[in-house]
Amino acid sequence: MKARKPTTTGPGDDEVRLLLDRYKCPIPFHEVRTRFLGNIASPVMSASPIETVKGLWGGELPPLDDINAADELIGALVMGLWNRLTRHQERNAPFRLLRFDMPETSKGLHRLALTRRQELDGFVEGLFGTQEHIDLPERAHRALNSLSEMRAMLEGIRLLMEDETKTGTDSEIAETIHNVRELTKIAEHEMHEAVLSCKRARRQMLRPFSASKPVLH
Repeated sequence: MKARKPTTTGPGDDEVRLLLDRYKCPIPFHEVRTRFLGNIASPVMSASPIETVKGLWGGELPPLDDINAADELIGALVMGLWNRLTRHQERNAPFRLLRFDMPETSKGLHRLALTRRQELDGFVEGLFGTQEHIDLPERAHRALNSLSEMRAMLEGIRLLMEDETKTGTDSEIAETIHNVRELTKIAEHEMHEAVLSCKRARRQMLRPFSASKPVLH
């Protein structure tokens, strides 16, 4: 029998959440996930996990007591969460946005729309990093346009749910929640296609730089 290849996942999501809370990270966990995913896919060759982690706190790591605390934080975010997300660069490992239970009420719909909008914002932020303009392959560019349209719809729903005079009936809210869940599936597909497209583009960019070892005379 062929031995199963061991896998290393590092600290889990629960530990990551606790550390983000402990160090008062201004970015919610669900948005951290998509920001990391976007940066993993980014065609910006200077992108790095450590700089992305620092970006969660505005460009610098939060105050840490000692080197052990720094190791714990970096280990959870990079060796744990970041490394787990890299597997979504494979066709057979599509990314999934965060799922959670919620009531079918205006508050529940508001939370769902806000969470999905923040997730899309995180992906775009990670993809672009510190750049205002980047070159994207055609499929990733189309995906980004689709995500931008979905982001506008989600923000519209969020704003509507904040206006108590326009929240709609229970059946209308339930139908909108259903539509947002369907939109979630489309967003996941477009994000995954963008990740795969960028991966192919990076491989093509790197290919001309490969070389065979010269024969020494």
